[in-house]
Amino acid sequence: MLEVSNLNVFYGKSQALRDVSLKVGEGEIVALVGANGAGKTTLLNTISGLLRPASGSVEFLGKRIDRLAPYKITKLGICQIPEGRKLFTDMTVGDNLEMGAYSSVAWKRRKETLEQVYQVFPVLKERRKQSAKKLSGGEGQMVAIGRGLMSNPRLCMFDEPSYGLAPKLFSEVLEVIKRLREQGITIFLVEQNVRQTLEIADRTYVLGNGQIVLEGKGKDLLQDEQVKEAYLGL
Repeated sequence: MLEVSNLNVFYGKSQALRDVSLKVGEGEIVALVGANGAGKTTLLNTISGLLRPASGSVEFLGKRIDRLAPYKITKLGICQIPEGRKLFTDMTVGDNLEMGAYSSVAWKRRKETLEQVYQVFPVLKERRKQSAKKLSGGEGQMVAIGRGLMSNPRLCMFDEPSYGLAPKLFSEVLEVIKRLREQGITIFLVEQNVRQTLEIADRTYVLGNGQIVLEGKGKDLLQDEQVKEAYLGL
């Protein structure tokens, strides 16, 4: 579904990604883990069209997208759930959700999609007229995910969904991610919480200093000595 090939990305003269290549197959949960500053968010922003690569390519469903505008990439079926939620705090929960349906096709289907979001997150229906600034961290994450789902994505990319959440709430988010996969949405999960992420991922890439340094099945990497030492404190 998604193929990144030999991607190089710079901020000015500073290189953030070096020859990064990875694949995400339809129906998979693929994880990307690594320390702060490794380049994880840079990769997501490049896939979403927010950054342009110096070289390399990004293909989605066989179509090259690394020169497309972000809104066109969203229309093709990719959504990104940003780190820190990035909600419109002066707007209601319902209005925040509808902001995700800004393409013409998604807007026509917004009522139907909104009911599907409420099935996934029933509490949001109760809070739909409440200001987003009054939400808890967990509820805010639900709105961020729901807003992404309003675009009717085929591939959903999560950027650090554990950010600002208690461990129990993050576990609940991971359960939602697994349910979304069961509903036919492919998942690309970027996360620092390595242990729980590897437990649900079909495959995982480890990013270090802008390069892919390790890859393999999620649960296999839990037993990898390099991963244990660097990320699990073992």
